[in-house]
Amino acid sequence: MFSKNLKYYRLRKQMSKKELAEKVNVTPMAITNYENGDRKPNMETMKALADALDVRVTDFLAVRNGRIVFSHGGFRKSNSLSAEQQEYVREFVEEYFSRFMTAVEILGGDVLPAAPQCHALPLSGDAEKNAAALRTHLGFAESGPIEDLTGKLENKGILVCECKVNNKFSGMNGLVDGRPFIVLNPEMNPERNRSTIIHELAHLMFRWPEDMEEKAIEKMATAVGGAFLFPKTDAIRELGIRRSAVTGDMILVAREYGISMLLLAKRAEICRILPSTAARAFYVVAARAGWQTAEPSRIPAEKPALFEQLVYRAVNEGEISVQRGAELLGVPYDSIAPMLAAVQ
Repeated sequence: MFSKNLKYYRLRKQMSKKELAEKVNVTPMAITNYENGDRKPNMETMKALADALDVRVTDFLAVRNGRIVFSHGGFRKSNSLSAEQQEYVREFVEEYFSRFMTAVEILGGDVLPAAPQCHALPLSGDAEKNAAALRTHLGFAESGPIEDLTGKLENKGILVCECKVNNKFSGMNGLVDGRPFIVLNPEMNPERNRSTIIHELAHLMFRWPEDMEEKAIEKMATAVGGAFLFPKTDAIRELGIRRSAVTGDMILVAREYGISMLLLAKRAEICRILPSTAARAFYVVAARAGWQTAEPSRIPAEKPALFEQLVYRAVNEGEISVQRGAELLGVPYDSIAPMLAAVQ
């Protein structure tokens, strides 16, 4: 798997083939041949490649799980990631889930719960109804806040991972061996990540008409996300039937439901609790404060934990060594050994 690993680490380093070739004194075509698996470098060149990419030679030789089948979702046309950055996200997903699925195979495939069926929900023109259908499909209550959304989805068989690219990346979805996964940007705040999760789930769970334009798809997925996280019945119960302005007490509701104030105001406007004039006035104030790109977070971060749990279990059950567990997680030995010590 040298070729795939070389490509992954080069993209992670955000280095072009030409830049890497210059650092190790080979031609760009040689790098292409290495990454395509047409040629293998000698040990001296391999060491130079490792030094240039700040990795170990052994990282190049790590075995990938070649039995896994991936289906990558597309990137939104509005995203501004370069082609190489998009390629890196896909390579990251394949490298990460190769390690993840190795842990699953070690413990037995039944350690993962059955995931909900993808592309199973018929799409209506009503975002509120679509959001309610999505809640039901995923096994959530029809209304009410959903705490630790990431953890709850992992317990429902939907895989979540984090990929740091830059602040232009929000998320992506796809399938690994037919199981849905969602990729998030750990640099986004928790509220935005929660909205992104539901946006990506909408792409995964609904049957989208082939003739539906991407702009309309994105608009509906965004609307479903808002209605999923803050249903209309909850909006009316929490905010009342009529508000004349966005007020400070609404922050408490936003915190309870794990959503941004911008999303809360939008939902209040959509549900006709807040007049459009009042909503627009709030959007102006929020824009001046820079909230469109950096609204302050008010809730704890939600992190995927399933992979670590599986690896720790495999080590504790004697299926793998602590060193192998560290290799699967891609962390130093010393960082996981304390987690495995008996609680006194």
